[in-house]
Amino acid sequence: MAIYERWLRKKVLITARTYPVPSRKSIEVSCTAGIADDGNWIRLFPVPYRFLAPDKRFTKYQYIEADVTKSQSDSRLESYKINIDSIKILSQPIKTIDKWGERKAKILPLESRSLCFLQAERDKNKVPTLGFFKPKTITSLKIDPATNSSWTADELASLLQYPLFGNTPPMQLEKLPYNFSYEFCCDEPNCPTHTLMCTDWEIGASYRAWRVKYGNQWRTKFEDRYETDMILAKDTYFFVGTIHNHPDAWIIIGLFYPPK
Repeated sequence: MAIYERWLRKKVLITARTYPVPSRKSIEVSCTAGIADDGNWIRLFPVPYRFLAPDKRFTKYQYIEADVTKSQSDSRLESYKINIDSIKILSQPIKTIDKWGERKAKILPLESRSLCFLQAERDKNKVPTLGFFKPKTITSLKIDPATNSSWTADELASLLQYPLFGNTPPMQLEKLPYNFSYEFCCDEPNCPTHTLMCTDWEIGASYRAWRVKYGNQWRTKFEDRYETDMILAKDTYFFVGTIHNHPDAWIIIGLFYPPK
């Protein structure tokens, strides 16, 4: 029996967007997450952000409205398929004035105790697969060479499937030659410590820009910004989510860092 998609119009506050990856069905996609108008987390896909029309290119901390339907290919409760042609941007990004006061008011009510807590809940109930928490301590930022510095043949084939109509980025998506991860400890008595890869769009964009601007000194600037600053000057929280094909694995999909 055919499964008919039931589309709903939802308002979403965008909170996280990851660096794009190749997709067989959508050329390239970013994991995009936010808070829906019912107050719950929502994961939107496919979002081929660089291919969106200019009037649909939302940023983090903007409200959008779009037609969505529960994903049939992704069993994660928070995952919804989005009709990208239906995207309507409703607001300017929420400002960072008053030490991110308005952003905190929207996001902190969804704060969880810890990654340990999120993992235990997911293992027991299959949900949540998205979350937000403040680590007790961040030990370090790890910068490790990627296993493959170039796209595979299949990934490259996906990236070359340019649409016949619509917007086409001026440059092919660049593969990041490094994996960026945070080592941290939860505010739990038996936390074993964690090391999670961070795929935040911002962190990837910073690497690409600073590699050009600072040359061989990019790493010093990068560590100042995403390690020293995040540990000493910022009140850092993590947006996290599980991986579709590896439901037991979590990654950091976004950083939230108001000043201390």
